[in-house]
Amino acid sequence: MKIHFKSYADSNYLTSIRFYGITQDPETHSYMMVLEYAADGNFREYLKNNFNNINWLQKLDSLRDLSYRLRDIHKLDIVHQDFHPGNILSSNLKKNLQISDFGLSKLIGANPNNPEKKNIVGVLPYIAPEVLSGDEEYTKAADVYSFGIIAYEMITGFPPYPDIPHDEDLAIKICNGLRPKIPFHTPKLITRAIMRCWDARVKHRPTFKELWKELDKYTDDYRDYLDEEKNKDSEIVIQIKKAEEFSANQESTNTTTTTTTTTTTPLNYQTHPQAIYTSRLLNYPKLPKPKNEENFERELELTESFSHITTNDDIDEF
Repeated sequence: MKIHFKSYADSNYLTSIRFYGITQDPETHSYMMVLEYAADGNFREYLKNNFNNINWLQKLDSLRDLSYRLRDIHKLDIVHQDFHPGNILSSNLKKNLQISDFGLSKLIGANPNNPEKKNIVGVLPYIAPEVLSGDEEYTKAADVYSFGIIAYEMITGFPPYPDIPHDEDLAIKICNGLRPKIPFHTPKLITRAIMRCWDARVKHRPTFKELWKELDKYTDDYRDYLDEEKNKDSEIVIQIKKAEEFSANQESTNTTTTTTTTTTTPLNYQTHPQAIYTSRLLNYPKLPKPKNEENFERELELTESFSHITTNDDIDEF
């Protein structure tokens, strides 16, 4: 509660969900926090129900908004430790995202000898590999990793690893470099930002200050293009246009082939019964030391190369 109040009171923006006070159950005598009602619920359910109506400007704006809020939280030396779409709430998710559930959060440097610090609690796909393996304590960089997974979910509409059990085997694979597959037609600037966030090399991940500056530019460039037809040669504008063209062509192809052809969308994906997207205890012993998959660095370099392509003719090549 102390950390939630600090994040709400000390940030220069409404970073966390509004905190009104505490109350007590008259029968159980348990204390409860009184928070702002989030009419739109959490971000996961919103994506599941509305993804096909979310445009690229809304995606960029949401990612910029989240990076700004996490930047403010980290400026207070708070690490969230349980950052996933279920803890992103709002009364209007199109315009305003707020972060909730600071129950696992901590102030950096607080309680260094806490015996419970080794317990790993959270949603497996969003937990950084160095935390899962026990190689490092939870740091700001681990929140950045979680943001990368959330960004993937925002861009694709799919939760991470929906078709497999979220068990020790998945934890091992994540430590060995498994990451969600980003569709190839995703704008390379966005792909690169996501991949940098979930790099197994902790020191290679960006800070939220860096992410916010990057996403702020992309959002402003694309908004100016939509509103005033400016920035036609902006890399993000060109790449989003190509992504939209690909999606439109794919939909057209699927509707003109056969009546049995369907496109897997966020509205019809199937979730494995053991794919668990709620926080739980996840202590897996003897996980391997985190590393990237063999081709990760090369793929990251390719996104940088593609991000410098600024003509429609060249973009058509991929």
